[in-house]
Amino acid sequence: MTAAAGGLSRPISAGVVSGLVGFTSSFVIVLSGLAGVGADADQAASGLLTVSVAMGLSSALLALWTRMPITVAWSTPGAALLASTGTVDGGWPAAVGAFVVTGVLVVVTGLVPRLGALVAGIPASVAQAMLAGVLLPLCLGPVTGLADNPLAVAPVVAVWLLAMRFLPRWAAPLAFLTAAVVIGVDVATSDAAVDPATLVPRVEVTAPAFTLGGIVGIAVPLYLVTMASQNVAGAAVMKSLGYEVPWRRSMLVTGIGTVAGAPTGGHAINLAAISAALAAGPEAGEDRSRRWVASVTSGVVLVLLGVASAAFGALVLLAPAGVIPAVAGLALLGVLAASLQAALAEADERVPAVVVFATAASGIAIAGVSAAFWALVAGLVVRAVLRRGPPPAG
Repeated sequence: MTAAAGGLSRPISAGVVSGLVGFTSSFVIVLSGLAGVGADADQAASGLLTVSVAMGLSSALLALWTRMPITVAWSTPGAALLASTGTVDGGWPAAVGAFVVTGVLVVVTGLVPRLGALVAGIPASVAQAMLAGVLLPLCLGPVTGLADNPLAVAPVVAVWLLAMRFLPRWAAPLAFLTAAVVIGVDVATSDAAVDPATLVPRVEVTAPAFTLGGIVGIAVPLYLVTMASQNVAGAAVMKSLGYEVPWRRSMLVTGIGTVAGAPTGGHAINLAAISAALAAGPEAGEDRSRRWVASVTSGVVLVLLGVASAAFGALVLLAPAGVIPAVAGLALLGVLAASLQAALAEADERVPAVVVFATAASGIAIAGVSAAFWALVAGLVVRAVLRRGPPPAG
């Protein structure tokens, strides 16, 4: 093996791991999110394919353009938000229109620094409490699954728990692998059959519809969650590893990628936060000048997985009751824990944060607008009132 080849082996292997972990740990959440806002099985499969390819190509483009290990991911918190939102007025086309608006807002954020500063100025306690409230119903999946279908769900939970103890990075992928085995056994022992047509990659184009409910109930919360929980956090993670992410270029690439992918069901792509360190950290090699190869490799893996995503979608459709919600909930527990910790970290922010959390977790929809938006409004109002201080004496 040449010195050059040896020097590339670590970033390439790190990129493969990054792509595999990024996809298998949360693709179920993406499918659940798209279905939650009205996509049928074919449209959800198309969205998964689209967003996988979009984030793979964007990772490779940004890495080649900047020679930095910048990795792009789908918005996992955004998908969780969609799963809890429900169908808005206008149905799936309105959701697609909201995805377009989300991408446009991200592009504008890259072009107008003041907008980015405004988003970053939203109190972390409010943003994280909104995310935690959105995640809570999904994180109940393992509990309700164990109660309703213990034989199918218990192996998934047991493998996840053991992996958290010994291989925490692989806990969610191993839980999904266990779920796949459970599904395979169920199919083999039942009359269920796999239609070969469902395994063929397909793209479903939907003309976007722009409605008030879609923009206020989906686009605005999706944009805020994606920015606060992914883009701002992703840039911070990269900075902690010694890389200053080119903000404008990153927002333009991910924003345009979101707009381009929306008509075929892609909800949003953004800077990776949770998995950013896989491609940018020491595991990608000691030579920092070559770590960008890990992001390119991750991008290639994501594109290949995206092409095969129809098979993953078909597997989900065959799952016994409770298995897929359990996998999704287990994958989100760590994010929920981190969100709650950030939301409640400061004593004087706890009451507004709890109001936001409770409102978002309620799942209410008023005037066709989702709970996430009303949670944000309620939290900011309560926070503003409480921070005015006590009334004057007399």
